Amino acid sequence: MSDSTVPQRAIVIGAGLGGLASAMRLGAKGYAVTVIDRLDQPGGRGSSIVQGGHRFDLGPTIVTVPQGLRDLWAACGRDFDRDVTLKPMDPFYEIRWPDGSSFSARQDDAAMEAEIKRLSPSDIHGYRKFLTDSEDRYWFGYENLGRRPMNELWELIKVLPRFAWLRADRSVYAHAARRVRDPRLRFALSFHPLFIGGDPFRVTSMYILVSHLERAFGVHYAMGGVQAIAKAMAQVVRDQGGLVRMGAEVDEILIENGRAGGVRLVNGERLSADIVVSNADAGHTYTRLLRNKPRNRWTDAKLDRMRWSMGLFVWYFGTKGTRGMWSDVGHHTILVGPRYKAHIRDIFIKGHLADDMSLYVHRPSVTDPSVAPEGDDTFYVLSPVPHLGHQNGVDWTTEAEPYRQKMLGMLEERLLPGLGEHVSESLVFTPDTFRDRYLSPLGAGFSIEPRILQSAYFRPHNISEELPGLYLAGAGTHPGAGVPGVIGTAEVLAQLVPDAVATPTLRMAAE
Repeated sequence: MSDSTVPQRAIVIGAGLGGLASAMRLGAKGYAVTVIDRLDQPGGRGSSIVQGGHRFDLGPTIVTVPQGLRDLWAACGRDFDRDVTLKPMDPFYEIRWPDGSSFSARQDDAAMEAEIKRLSPSDIHGYRKFLTDSEDRYWFGYENLGRRPMNELWELIKVLPRFAWLRADRSVYAHAARRVRDPRLRFALSFHPLFIGGDPFRVTSMYILVSHLERAFGVHYAMGGVQAIAKAMAQVVRDQGGLVRMGAEVDEILIENGRAGGVRLVNGERLSADIVVSNADAGHTYTRLLRNKPRNRWTDAKLDRMRWSMGLFVWYFGTKGTRGMWSDVGHHTILVGPRYKAHIRDIFIKGHLADDMSLYVHRPSVTDPSVAPEGDDTFYVLSPVPHLGHQNGVDWTTEAEPYRQKMLGMLEERLLPGLGEHVSESLVFTPDTFRDRYLSPLGAGFSIEPRILQSAYFRPHNISEELPGLYLAGAGTHPGAGVPGVIGTAEVLAQLVPDAVATPTLRMAAE
């Protein structure tokens, strides 16, 4: 007999960006990692579908903090920019209002001030104050709170005075309204929480930090889409000796000796591990994967009382022979509907599917020709809608096509005239799709809404309160949703998970 050692094993449930980033961090800490995901390719909501020669990037479309990805790669001894090509966007996006006015968001300060002065010259000083406010909240909310664990009550108590000083009780919209008067600028400075599932009229003003993120780091598109980032992450995991298993679904987290000891798949297969990381939605993790364990904090009743992010209606479509058409339509466009506050209230509070809509239009083919056949275009158009948990829920089996037709009408009228004659491929995701494809509670697009009492310490913790050896990553835990947020969950998790220890085992010596 002779001695040898084996590394500690880690299982990561879900190959979304948060799960893959966690797997990379764990591999760098010496764990033998297995990532398990029910989809056919890595990326989770950041994966893609190819249909008729069009690649539809299903989820996030932009990267706002490339340094977070570079830090992740560096922790693994790798160079992000050798694996993924990012292209800066200029402008970041164009906002168009029903009255025909528009606003182009740029990184250059002079260009941005020119846009502010063009719309509302009297608001320039308030805008400058807003940028200062945004930077203050960036250093505190992103670089401080967002990059360290918040699972101890003392960590919350220590920062309460700073929260009060920065008026975290005020909403994003309320803060914007204190700085600028023009309703269009109030929209332009406050809509960003919708990108992480939050109601701008109720989400804490800490999230105005996004304006500083854009100004400091820019807005980027990954050539090949976010799917290219996910594939590169999966390759790093494999290069570390890890395994990425697609087309396999975890049914339950197993408990051994009072701690997480592995998982059981839906086909009955059991896999053992020393630690388990769940990148599944926090609600799914606790209500489904830990369904047979009594829970003290994250009970079904408590999760039912949480405020969840809105749902999403997304129409992915390809167009034939349009590459030279609509020359004034760039990579990102936001079409604002006739109402703002009332429409947001319909979505988040009333759960009412309104007749009007605001749209986020993604046209990646103007930047990345690989997304469409030559001469064609690929589009992704998103509309925020109520999630499935409202009392008067939307029946998407009957409402999906009428809603798509309304979306088509708005696009033809305000952005893409003649669109209907050129559509060659079409795919629709509703909140039902998010529920069934991503196992998202209530079909919510971004897990738990980031209100002040559902953020930081008040979110499900990265180290589970319910089961030793279980950790959480992804949008439903700290620091939250969005590409920087879910990548950040892995950075926080790495501070909580101990380095792997090789354990001795015995094997027969070869004779």
